[in-house]
Amino acid sequence: MSDATQEKPKRRFRFQLPHVYTIAFMLIIFFAVLTWLVPSGQFDRQTIQTAAGEREVAVAGTYQEVDKVYTDPETGETVDLRQGIDAVLQAPTKGIQAAADVVAFVLLIGGSFAIVTKTNALNAGMSRVIKKLKNKDILIIPITMVLLSICGSTFGMSEEALPFYAIFIPIMLSIGYDSMTAFIICFLGPNLGYCASTIDPFNVLIAQGVIGIEGNPQLWFRAVLWVIFTAVGIAWAMRYARRVKLDPKSSITYEDDKQKRIEFAVADASVEEEFTLRHKLVLIDFAVGMGVIVWGLVTQGWYMNEISMVFLAMGLLAGILGGLDEKTIAEEFVRGIADFAYAACIIGIARGILVVAEGGMIIDSILNWLAGLLAGAPSFIYTTFMYIVLGLLSLLVPSSSGLAALTMPVMGPLTELMGLNPEAAVTALQFANQTINTISPVAGMTVAGLAVAKISFGQWWKTIWKFFIFMVLFGLVATMISGLLPV
Repeated sequence: MSDATQEKPKRRFRFQLPHVYTIAFMLIIFFAVLTWLVPSGQFDRQTIQTAAGEREVAVAGTYQEVDKVYTDPETGETVDLRQGIDAVLQAPTKGIQAAADVVAFVLLIGGSFAIVTKTNALNAGMSRVIKKLKNKDILIIPITMVLLSICGSTFGMSEEALPFYAIFIPIMLSIGYDSMTAFIICFLGPNLGYCASTIDPFNVLIAQGVIGIEGNPQLWFRAVLWVIFTAVGIAWAMRYARRVKLDPKSSITYEDDKQKRIEFAVADASVEEEFTLRHKLVLIDFAVGMGVIVWGLVTQGWYMNEISMVFLAMGLLAGILGGLDEKTIAEEFVRGIADFAYAACIIGIARGILVVAEGGMIIDSILNWLAGLLAGAPSFIYTTFMYIVLGLLSLLVPSSSGLAALTMPVMGPLTELMGLNPEAAVTALQFANQTINTISPVAGMTVAGLAVAKISFGQWWKTIWKFFIFMVLFGLVATMISGLLPV
């Protein structure tokens, strides 16, 4: 039989999402094209006084179109608002320059937290708690999840939770639970806090920074949301754990756990790690630092510079208290910056989208169109629309900081034009993004956590789907209330 007659093996097409940097650059090109197609225009602006200070907002009903090509009356030069190839290629650089404060904020926090992590105080402290509660079964779940949720809500714990999987899987299996219970503790714990963020610098604070909101004026509201959301999540986790304890065969991972009991037979060394005085001092330093940040946000109107100052001081002091030498502190700071460079750069590059859109003066045109489309819509309809849009975009951009940079320049002003508190955009972002990431196959930490726990997406989806519905509904209600609160 000749080669021509032989059947060639069929290649199965597998769709893969582009890299988030690619998505950002594609959006820069897309918006550059829009500057040729969408009418240019602008709203009048006015300065208003809010609880967080003065802010400049668009005045509804004042939108006016602007010619694409016109002569500047002051300089006599011809201005062309249509963005070309040069504008596209300059957009990332200009975007990073425009977002320099946010980029520097992310990098400095990344470096500071790396020093805290190097002391191993967080892991040692958690191990200490686990050892004390090992014979009290069910109490491990609420106490650990509260601690992890606090970490998620305050400094955006995500990758930092990975070491706990190896600790919790053998512990939970040994006391009659399953590997899914361990995954729920380690994954859902920080996720609850990340969703209901209070002062998370990679979620709430960045979104507020992009919009221009200072001082976290709805911190009290976010604290209430965190308490309710975390409590319900823990109750759901404990209910699941009790059911598995009473009937081990009801576990969706029952058969898989037989092999895991063999694989995880040896306890992780970190469980037996000594909780030293240095570890205690570092944790006290961390707790005091977080308290100072909350005080500054609530009473002093602090912004990124002041918060960065506290994080840097906290990190340096943690290194000293943790017994790290000068060279190690410096190296860990650099490593932390490198780890967070990805998030920092995408914030700047994504800002390049806004640079192009502003250069073509189409942002206000888009806002005016959306405002007209949603004119007269009840607040719940608008906030639901915003939540859904942010949730869908999270499938393309799982990073909360990246999504904030991409969407808040539009969502914040649009929310104001709808007569709602712009904090609603921040609330929608924090809940929609992390809720979708909880089940998303493109969310890095979801994929990594399931891989470590050797749990399939199918098993996870079957376990989480009811609670996922609650997460969606809770986020929708929280967003609506956030928008109705006074500015």
